[in-house]
Amino acid sequence: MTADTEAVPDESSSAPAIVKRASKSPTASLLEWVVVIAVAITSALLMKAYLLAQFQVEGTSMLNTLHPGDRVLVNRLSYHLHDPRRGDVVVLHRLEGTSGERDLIKRVIALPGEVVDIRDCMVYIDNRLLEEPYLDPTIASCTLPNGTTFPYVVPSGDVFVMGDNRPGSGDSRSFGAIDEDNLVGRAFVVIWPKSDWQWL
Repeated sequence: MTADTEAVPDESSSAPAIVKRASKSPTASLLEWVVVIAVAITSALLMKAYLLAQFQVEGTSMLNTLHPGDRVLVNRLSYHLHDPRRGDVVVLHRLEGTSGERDLIKRVIALPGEVVDIRDCMVYIDNRLLEEPYLDPTIASCTLPNGTTFPYVVPSGDVFVMGDNRPGSGDSRSFGAIDEDNLVGRAFVVIWPKSDWQWL
C-alpha cells in the first residue's frame, strides 16, 4: 500500500460510492458559534486596548484639518515603536488645568531639546521658520493668552504641541510641553464622515 491513497468506487457494485458528511449535534454547533464569537470579541477588545482606538473630535482647535464630529483612528502602538515626529497629529490624555474634554487632539510642533519661538504668528524651530501647509491661510491671528515664555526649550522626553486653529486652541503655548507618556497615540486617518475622509 502506498502512502497516498484515494477513494475509488467499488467496481463490484453498480451503486455509486457515497460519502456522507457526519452531522453535528445542535450542542456542538452552538458551542462552535460561542467559541467563534468569544474569539472575535476578545480580538476586538485586545485590538482596542493595545493597537487601535477610535476617537471623536470635539471642539474647533484643529480646524481646518479636523472638524467637530470627525472620527479618527489612533494607533496606540506608534510611540512604543518610534519617537514622536514633527507634524504628527496626536491624542493626549487630558492635562491638569485644561478644559473638561476627556482627551485632547493636537499636532506635534517641536521635539525634545529644540527651541520654539513664535514671532508674528509664525513658528520658528531652532531659529528656522516652520513650514505649516496644514494651516488655514485665511486665519492670520494667533492671539491666545499663554503662560509659556518664548523662546522655549522643549525638555527631554517632552513634545511641544499646538492646534491647527491657532486662535482657538489651548495647547503648549498655555500649558507648556507635554511628557511623551501622556500621548495616547498617533491619529492617522479620518474615517467618518465620508466627506472628511483623509490620511493625517
